Amino acid sequence: MHTGRDVLLRTVASQWRRLAGGSLLGAGHQAGEALVPVLIGVAIDQAVAGGDWGRLLLWLAVLAAVYVGLSFSYRFGARAGERAAEEAAHELRTAVVARVLHPGGGAEDRLPGALTGIATEDVRRVGAVLMAALAAVAGLTGLVVAGVLLLNTSVQLGLIVLAGTPALLWLGHLLGKPLERRSAVEQEHAARASGMAADLVTGLRVLKGIGAERAAVERYRRTSRDSLAATLRAARAEALQNGVVLALTGAFIALIALAGGYFATTGDITLGQLVSAVGLALFLQGPLQLFAWVNAEFAQARASAARVAALLSAPPAVPAGDREPPGDVAGALRLRSVTYGRLRDLDLDIAPGELVGVAATDPAAAASLVRCLGRQADPETGTVELDGVPLRDLDPGRLREAVLVAEHEAVLFEGTVTSNVTSDAGHAPGAAVAEALEAAGAGDIPPGTPVSERGGSLSGGQRQRVALARALAVARPVLVLHDPTTAVDAVTETRIADGISRLRRDRTTVLVTTSPALLAVADRVLLLHEGRVADEAPHSDLLRRNPGYRAAVLA
Repeated sequence: MHTGRDVLLRTVASQWRRLAGGSLLGAGHQAGEALVPVLIGVAIDQAVAGGDWGRLLLWLAVLAAVYVGLSFSYRFGARAGERAAEEAAHELRTAVVARVLHPGGGAEDRLPGALTGIATEDVRRVGAVLMAALAAVAGLTGLVVAGVLLLNTSVQLGLIVLAGTPALLWLGHLLGKPLERRSAVEQEHAARASGMAADLVTGLRVLKGIGAERAAVERYRRTSRDSLAATLRAARAEALQNGVVLALTGAFIALIALAGGYFATTGDITLGQLVSAVGLALFLQGPLQLFAWVNAEFAQARASAARVAALLSAPPAVPAGDREPPGDVAGALRLRSVTYGRLRDLDLDIAPGELVGVAATDPAAAASLVRCLGRQADPETGTVELDGVPLRDLDPGRLREAVLVAEHEAVLFEGTVTSNVTSDAGHAPGAAVAEALEAAGAGDIPPGTPVSERGGSLSGGQRQRVALARALAVARPVLVLHDPTTAVDAVTETRIADGISRLRRDRTTVLVTTSPALLAVADRVLLLHEGRVADEAPHSDLLRRNPGYRAAVLA
């Protein structure tokens, strides 16, 4: 179980070398900045006041050397910090994507936009904590060095700094609490709005088809307004924190300058020491403002880390088993007393190499069967077996090397038709890809045809045929196809049915569909009614003798 704290510690630990090096350079920069007003004060006392040009040139040379050093430190320290932040964000983003794509599932219950928000903005904010940590070390070094120098200049001024700085830092931390809470809410609302926008764009054609554009826009407008309100609340909290800290910092610096002026008039410090004290007081504004920024960054990082941790800790939908699939998968499937979703004590047997059709009177029962065969979920009761091995005993990733479930809603990727067909088939030879395209009825689509994101550049029928070709090209021992031809015409559907039968000969294939053309090429068809197998026979026999089957496939 991950927590937000674990995520932050893991992020820091993964880049500790760069963080340490960058912090050292950042500390050197701040120490150099603090030395500048002191060196100017010394130059005034030792050179300007006495009119010693030699000493003046000496101290100017020392100042130049300090400026070169602090410039070098800032440049390379910032580079190390940015590199650490980007590397850590990349590693964390990889972990988030790996969790989303884990064969065991469990993370897909979130909207795509929410997952995108976590993998981008939340991960970026968590990575930025490294730059904030570097800045905190540098700022603390500046405060310590300035405090020591002030103590050396005037014990009273040094004590004012040592007493006031912790109070300001603690106040900045307290002011960051509301920002942390509101940042978490802001990210939740932003992810919801982003997810809804992605869903609307994906289903744009459907919305236009049913004339629901106005309702969809109004729904998104409400969600977007909620997101805007949450963002404004977070922005107000950040502005309040920065404003209050800035005002208190200004008052604190004014107090130091006033005290230094008083000590100079009483003769406790020299003119050069007064210049140094005022310069150090002005310098302190930088580290104190830096800590205000650090507090804001940590507040936002904690909120984002909690969201990342929740995703990484999401339990898998199906646990990994400890058994390996059979070395040579024959493809025998058996379900015994399976209850899941709309399935009720389902029993069925599919022999190795058999082409079986499953026609369900309830589409939800068909979807439940597909989920069980692909082990997207384990049955509530009963077992599903592959070659006699219960699926719950197998690792989902290894199982899918033997059993491929091609769902009805398949997603294509940006590229070409060929790259989409080979994306799951590995390095399938060109002849195998061409054969799969022909069997899927997609031989008329040029292989080099560009495919936009989610296949938007293709028609519905073309997308479906390319997705089917991808499933056929993989050539798994067991293939489960769920309604693969709902967007094609009857002639193409018949051609696809013949292609599947030819290409999948001697390999176990399950066609979960009510398409007469597909069911006609099956060795036998199982009629699924009320979650159980109500009848089984070849397609023609069931059409002749079973009215329920006729209603399911011909209606």
